[in-house]
Amino acid sequence: MDTFYKILLSAHGLCGLVALVTFWMAAFAKKGAPLHLRVGKAYMISMLGIIVTAVPMAAIIGMKGKPGIATFLGYLVVITATGIWMGWRAVKRKRDQAGFRDSAYLWVAVLNLVASAVVFSVGMKMSQALLMGFSTVGVFTGVQMLVRRARPMTAVRWWMKEHYSAMVGCGVATHIAFLAIGFDRIIRLFGIDPPGWYHLIAWFLPLMLSFVFMAWLNRKYMPKPVTTTAMPAGA
Repeated sequence: MDTFYKILLSAHGLCGLVALVTFWMAAFAKKGAPLHLRVGKAYMISMLGIIVTAVPMAAIIGMKGKPGIATFLGYLVVITATGIWMGWRAVKRKRDQAGFRDSAYLWVAVLNLVASAVVFSVGMKMSQALLMGFSTVGVFTGVQMLVRRARPMTAVRWWMKEHYSAMVGCGVATHIAFLAIGFDRIIRLFGIDPPGWYHLIAWFLPLMLSFVFMAWLNRKYMPKPVTTTAMPAGA
C-alpha cells in the first residue's frame, strides 16, 4: 500500500507541475490562437491526471485514520473536477446555453453544495477553521450555478465568461496545491520549517488574487454596458 501511495503521489506531483506551467502559458497566449488551444488541452489533461490520482490517495489517507484530510482532499476533487468540466463544456456548447445548463449542470451544482456542507461539518467537528472557511468555495460555485440556470446570462460571449471563470478556479486549486504542499515540502528539504501563518497565505492568497484576475478578465472580454444620452425636452 505504501509503495502504491508513493507512486500515486509522484504521479500527482508531476501532473501538478505540468498544470502549473501550462496554466500560465495558456493565460499569456492569445485567446483562441493555436498555442492557447494546444496548451489549454495540455493543462486540462494534467488536471484530469491530478483528479484521477487524488481519488485513490484520499481513500488511502482515510484508511490510515486521517478522515479530515481525506474528506478535504475529496472536496478538492469535487470543486476542481467541476471547474474542468465547466471549462470544457462551455467551449463545446457555446452556441447552446440551454444545453449547457441542462440536468447534468443542475446535479453538479447540487454536488458542490453537498460537498461543502460535508466539509463544513467535518471542520466544525474537528475545530478546523481552514476546512470551514474553504467550504464557502463550493457554496459559491453551487449557488452561482443554480442562479445562472434560473436566469441564463444575456451576454453574447457568455460561454467565454464561463470558460475563463472555470479556468481561474482551477488555477486557484493548482496554486494552492503547489504552495501548501509542493513548495512546503521543498523548503522542508532544506531544513526550513514554515511558520504557522504560511499555510493560511498558501490557501487564501490564490483565492483572493483570483477575484482581482476575474475583474480584469471581465473588463477585457465582456461587452461594455451601452449607455444612452437622454434627449432634452422639446428637442
